[in-house]
Amino acid sequence: MLTTRPRGTNDVLPGEVEKWQYLEELARKICREYGYEEIRTPIFEHTELFHRGVGETTDIVEKEMYTFTDRGDRSITLRPEATAAIVRAYVENKLYALPQPVKLFLIGPMFRYDRPQAGRFRQFHQFDVEVFGSDSPAIDAEVIAMAMDIYERIGLKDLELHINSVGCPECRPVLRKKLQEHFQPHLENLCPNCKGRFERNPLRILDCKNEQCQEMGRHAPTTLDALCPECDSHFERVKGYLDAVGVRYIVDNRLVRGLDYYTRTAFEIMARDIGAQSSIGGGGRYNGLIEECGGPATPGIGFALGLERILLTAERQGLTFPVTRGPAVFIATVGTGAERQAFQLLQQLRRQGVAAEKDYLGRSLKAQMKYAGKLEARLVIILGEEEVARGVAVVRDMQAGEQQEVSLSELINYINAKG
Repeated sequence: MLTTRPRGTNDVLPGEVEKWQYLEELARKICREYGYEEIRTPIFEHTELFHRGVGETTDIVEKEMYTFTDRGDRSITLRPEATAAIVRAYVENKLYALPQPVKLFLIGPMFRYDRPQAGRFRQFHQFDVEVFGSDSPAIDAEVIAMAMDIYERIGLKDLELHINSVGCPECRPVLRKKLQEHFQPHLENLCPNCKGRFERNPLRILDCKNEQCQEMGRHAPTTLDALCPECDSHFERVKGYLDAVGVRYIVDNRLVRGLDYYTRTAFEIMARDIGAQSSIGGGGRYNGLIEECGGPATPGIGFALGLERILLTAERQGLTFPVTRGPAVFIATVGTGAERQAFQLLQQLRRQGVAAEKDYLGRSLKAQMKYAGKLEARLVIILGEEEVARGVAVVRDMQAGEQQEVSLSELINYINAKG
């Protein structure tokens, strides 16, 4: 039907959109404090970018991407995540020539063909942060601390930060061999996806959601069992920085995240009571991704927070946001002779930065006052032909229930003084 939205999508209506605006502005404010600059990338990219950047063996690439062929016979994909797109922009626009590290953030919609459920949609929105050009454990800790800082300022409680190290190209082959030795006797019992991953990337088996695969992987070797000295030292220093700023965490040696590009630090933030998908954000380091996408060898790390999941968690925890709806001023008129004066005043107020509204349906004064109440206007200016002739207006404070006459020449100053 043309009157229903596609499955897995949502309309964000007035009354709800203010919560989104509050979250987005809070995120931007925190980014300014941490030195991150905003970037905006296309909603669609060449499909090859996500095959190379996200990983051929990921669920995203294998099952979830919205991919189509355009009129130029090019394979195009709606972005399923932001990191690969931001990396592409970093390489294409030669941002590696800027002073390093380069710290960027993006807020926008992503698309995955997934089974809709609580906190998971086919079009969803993420706040994404990326840092390019530093391999310091302190940057890892900063990124993690920033994510937790955002949640804390929103007011979310009872969150769990899980961290792990997934190694590097030097120690991954050791883990690969250990995992293949573990899963070889159970190969026939793995799900079809994991059978394919056995040769290509057995680490991905640990991230499988199939219960039988999870059971067979319960006693499998973990990433921490195979870390090289450099990765082990890096992880210890990350933990030390987090300890220094009081960020509490759980070392989760089974955490591998859902994307192939991660190296070393990986982390995920969990919330209770939002359904089967308890993650509300996460990220990690990806030191080989920029090179894989055609750029110079450059270390990188980042995270993505799901806005829908944040809002769902906030709702479940009974949080309210300090959002303001409705105009500050509503202009009510009595008689047609005051309409022109009211319209002029309306525009003057708006040009002064005052949110203002008036009636456009020819309602009675009583109906206009009722309408102003529904709009949650703080002040109502009542203009009639008599008031216009005397050069005054009646200003009613809707919260205090008081009103007084104010000269039209002093009206804007009076309203500004009211705040």
